[in-house]
Amino acid sequence: MKTVEEINKRIESGKATVLTAEEVIDYVDKKGVDKAAEEVDVVTTATFGPMCSSGCFINFGQPSPKIRMTEVWLDDVPLYAGIAAVDAFLGATQLRDTDPANLYYPGEFRFGGGHVMEKLVRGERVQLFALSYGTDDYTRKEIRTYIDINDLNQVRMANPRNCYQNYNVAINLSDRIIYTYLGMLKPNGQNVGYSSAGQLSPLLNDPYYKTIGIGTKVWLAGAQGYVYGEGTQHAPSCNRTENGVPAEGAGTLSLTGDMKHMDPEFVRGVSIKGYGASLALGIGIPIPITSPEVLKYTLVEDKDIYAEVIDYSHDYPENTGKVTAHVTYEQLRRGELEINGKTVEASSLSSYAKARKISHILKDEIEKGDFLLAEKSGPLPLEGKTQKLPVRETKEDE
Repeated sequence: MKTVEEINKRIESGKATVLTAEEVIDYVDKKGVDKAAEEVDVVTTATFGPMCSSGCFINFGQPSPKIRMTEVWLDDVPLYAGIAAVDAFLGATQLRDTDPANLYYPGEFRFGGGHVMEKLVRGERVQLFALSYGTDDYTRKEIRTYIDINDLNQVRMANPRNCYQNYNVAINLSDRIIYTYLGMLKPNGQNVGYSSAGQLSPLLNDPYYKTIGIGTKVWLAGAQGYVYGEGTQHAPSCNRTENGVPAEGAGTLSLTGDMKHMDPEFVRGVSIKGYGASLALGIGIPIPITSPEVLKYTLVEDKDIYAEVIDYSHDYPENTGKVTAHVTYEQLRRGELEINGKTVEASSLSSYAKARKISHILKDEIEKGDFLLAEKSGPLPLEGKTQKLPVRETKEDE
């Protein structure tokens, strides 16, 4: 058994052994679990892909005279301003009000909150427009200016749901093309779309949240961020394989980090035809190898991870709970697989290459002593399911 404190001391002394979630598999094959658990201190995991439940809190600072912002736009994308005088929240999927694509080409969503977040991280200037009803202490009623990230007091990412532990594979069993957040789906089950880093994905390497919890330090698009709670739709009471890996959606994380320290390579605005705007985000999470048990969980491979194939033409939108098939990520990554006796194309909305790059960047930062681990201060729930929203016509309806 090792503690996080002991591992951090090894990191600070330059003696820590750090491996990525890919590298550790061969290492354990050669050394065995017990010996490897003694030698390996940290395993780095990572993912990169669209994470719609993301956004940032911004404090703009006060002009002279002061303003109590009640309506706010950045590059014509609305923010939520029901907080305080110059605080606002920018959501990744919020669409630009004036985007001609939204007005004249339905389904062609070209610009939204995720794109504004990318521009800010790139250091580009964006237009701030805000309105106010005016008060005795906040007399200004309107402001229009151009700002960049350095003009902001704080701009902090606060993401309600990132790092899905597993996710659906989308198929279309109807006779027409449909457009989803997992991409364009051809009719009659000709292709599938998915989004996961599989064996590199953080929560698939820690399926029971032994090391990842509230207070865990994460690599959030280049910044050092933290887990501040379980994510929305966290549903760990799920079907699992013998090694504990969820075979469906399962857990999620709420993450926060300072956008002033982020790398624009890993903060990318996304336009998804027929769905809307989003944000592709790069996340890395180190797993401290405190015991052989923790190490065993990091040995998960794509062939061990199953995902549910859901019909997005009917069963997903109607929320029926029906599953068309189960496939492994090893099958998906081949780009072609068989479902119900039919060969179909498979494509990923996430980037495995970017996830691999992040796992190595995080490894390098830990080896150099630039990234120390933070022991979780509280656990993530191990039980819970998502609930369907009841639709009632009156308050008295059951």
